[in-house]
Amino acid sequence: MNQRVKKAIIPAAGLGTRFLPATKAMAKEMLPIVDKPTIQFIVEEALESGIEDILIITGKAKRPIEDHFDANLELEMNLKEKGKTDLLAKVEATTGLNLHFMRQSHPRGLGHAVSLGKAFVGNEPFVVMLGDDLMSDKVPLTKQLIDNYEQTKASTIAVMEVPNEDTSKYGIINPEQMVKKGLYNVKNFVEKPDPKDAPSNLAIIGRYLLTPEIFEILENQKPGAGDEIQLTDAIDTLNKTQRVFAHQFTGKRYDVGDKFGFLKTSIEYGLEHPEVKDQLRELIISMGKELEEQDNKKK
Repeated sequence: MNQRVKKAIIPAAGLGTRFLPATKAMAKEMLPIVDKPTIQFIVEEALESGIEDILIITGKAKRPIEDHFDANLELEMNLKEKGKTDLLAKVEATTGLNLHFMRQSHPRGLGHAVSLGKAFVGNEPFVVMLGDDLMSDKVPLTKQLIDNYEQTKASTIAVMEVPNEDTSKYGIINPEQMVKKGLYNVKNFVEKPDPKDAPSNLAIIGRYLLTPEIFEILENQKPGAGDEIQLTDAIDTLNKTQRVFAHQFTGKRYDVGDKFGFLKTSIEYGLEHPEVKDQLRELIISMGKELEEQDNKKK
């Protein structure tokens, strides 16, 4: 199989319960990091990696995602008339992309969401990109996976070291040997193991490059952890018939899947944002001094 990787699936059908009540009527993926929705970071990573076609799997209350990437002629005209060219460029950057949308009517797990993309993908390798993980590196992580595929012609999963006590939160790989620096053969994949049973601390972190054979496996996959169709279980089955590699990511990962991770990411991005970085830095220093004074008073 020598096809070029040019398609991506972005699952965005989750209920976003960790961010209630904000996500009661709003897509979690539209929550902004400073001034950019989280899902836009994912789409931009895909485009920077050479992806040409993107399928976003949506669900209930996810229509704002489609609207965000659609044209808004009234807004664009208003910005143009007022000479706000910088803002106009930001708005137009999200339109004209080759995006497709499909609804997952019932949330039955990540594996089920990915399986809905079978007709979109066809008989081609493709990437799956999860919106809870924002990745920062000189070369986009998705591009790193594609570069590996061009050498191996095999499925490749992104992994990263996590604290041993956190292995129960992730799919974990059981590495067999290192093929080259940062690229592992994998004995098997385990979904959310107890820390005492985890075969390693290398966790799957939300970027997958998969061959199309995964779809037949997903169609016959029995529910796993959480009584859902788990993508990790299907990848483990795929690994029994063809090689699946694990690529160790060494860049910066921002976890925006829970409140603290989201706030931490917002602060770190804010400290790099040209419009607010100076004020935010001053605020953090001021708050640090206030907290120190409060602690001293308690002593």
